[in-house]
Amino acid sequence: MADRRRHLSAARTAAPVVDRTPAYAVIAGRLRRAIAEGALEEGMVLLEGPLAALFGSSRSPVKQALAELEEEGVVSRFDGRGLMVGRAAAPRRLPVTADMLKSGDETVEARKGFAWQGLYYDFEREIILSSVFGRFRVNELAIARHFDVGRTVARDLLIHAREVGIVSKGEKSHWWTVPLDEARFHDLYELRILLEPVALDSAIGQIPTTQLDAIERRLRDAMDSYPKVESADLDVLENDLHIDCIGHGRNPEIMEALKRTRCILVSGKHIQMELKPHGLVDPFMGEHLDIIRAVRKGQHAAARRALIAHLQASSDKAAQRLAAFRATHEPAPLPYIV
Repeated sequence: MADRRRHLSAARTAAPVVDRTPAYAVIAGRLRRAIAEGALEEGMVLLEGPLAALFGSSRSPVKQALAELEEEGVVSRFDGRGLMVGRAAAPRRLPVTADMLKSGDETVEARKGFAWQGLYYDFEREIILSSVFGRFRVNELAIARHFDVGRTVARDLLIHAREVGIVSKGEKSHWWTVPLDEARFHDLYELRILLEPVALDSAIGQIPTTQLDAIERRLRDAMDSYPKVESADLDVLENDLHIDCIGHGRNPEIMEALKRTRCILVSGKHIQMELKPHGLVDPFMGEHLDIIRAVRKGQHAAARRALIAHLQASSDKAAQRLAAFRATHEPAPLPYIV
């Protein structure tokens, strides 16, 4: 299990894409490690505000991280403000510094230059789960207030979301969610079915064997771990085939056109994870593995057929999940969505 997690974790680190690990999970992991290593000593008090400042985040993910650690028994409550490391007889109010939270050579401040990345997963999820109910105005200033960050960070969040295709800038320079309804899902999948097999066909023979080896290994690891597959791992597996492999195709115009369809990759992931308590994660790994095997053997026709079958099945399942989500959820009130 440890080897499987290392493979997937290494892929997330090496991939030239934004880290989609939830901000609270990143913070919880850093605190958990600092406590295990003794950098945060028994009895030290952890407060949301100072930790949020250190991580360059809002209080919300810090609160979630502390709640997770409390559930694990790593931190505990006491008669006072904050949470205490371990279960000491008395709290120790010592300042928590960046050095205490280092991970190797990286300091906490290194994340602050890209503060939007630590917030993006949660922001993306909230935008997508609102977009399935229609088109709404997104207020940039309210985003800054909601996440307790500056306007620059709020704008960075919106700019990246626009690149993915889940927000747009309309009249009077206002930001809007892009509706994710059945018609748009169908149209984008139709575009993918037309273009991805052509791109993959031209990529066969161009993808390094070492890359195919790593992709196949991650797929097998995920299949062994199923159904305990994390959201960040789903991102890696989807990117492996639908972005990285296809990115070796020879026609740059097809690559550019396919960028418009990436929103359904991330949308499907968030909707699927939201429905996870009501059903299992879609085991698409076997379908990906069939495609990769054909690519490895240079079987052009078999790779095209397998990819088309996978996309058609994904389109049907995406429509079913969208309907299930709408039937069981209502739009969540968010202070930055009008």
